[in-house]
Amino acid sequence: MSGEITTAVLERAKSHAVTIPAYTFTARVLHWTTAFLILLMIPLGIVIANDWGGAAQEFLYDLHRSLGVTIIPLVILRIIYRWRHPPLPLPDDIVPMQRIAAEATHWALYALLIVQPFTGWIATSAYRAPVVVFGWFQLPPIWPQDRAFSDHLFAFHALTGIAIACLAAAHISAALYHHFVRRDRVLLRMISG
Repeated sequence: MSGEITTAVLERAKSHAVTIPAYTFTARVLHWTTAFLILLMIPLGIVIANDWGGAAQEFLYDLHRSLGVTIIPLVILRIIYRWRHPPLPLPDDIVPMQRIAAEATHWALYALLIVQPFTGWIATSAYRAPVVVFGWFQLPPIWPQDRAFSDHLFAFHALTGIAIACLAAAHISAALYHHFVRRDRVLLRMISG
């Protein structure tokens, strides 16, 4: 009899328990803000790298640089926040290889999102183009003028952008796979907690 009561009490307690979100509200805001900026930066980078901007080309360069400068503190804050407030583990039914792939993709994106804006800033400094942030202020150059070095670094910057696009596509594809194929809560963890 006491076993039945204990089971009934536990079931009732579970139904009234508050669910702990996998990601905090702050983590979700940082994630979606970063995602929005990345999804804006990728096509913007393609347009300016191919001189498709026409009369708006210089404005697009300034916008790209401004968003890149914005990404630096955002990603640093995001990494610190994740370190201090780790998300709940993935569901138990996700196989170890997928867990490793998810973790590797997350940290590779973080690393590239730190490297990429600094690479752009160094390359722009070596080229001696101004880095004007949303028309409010100008960042100082952080590298001596060297056009040849700038050209090489901009090529690296482009390849890093492609790598970020590929990792972002893998990340988005995995989230959609979990939502539409597996029908689990992996994507919803980042939407609603």
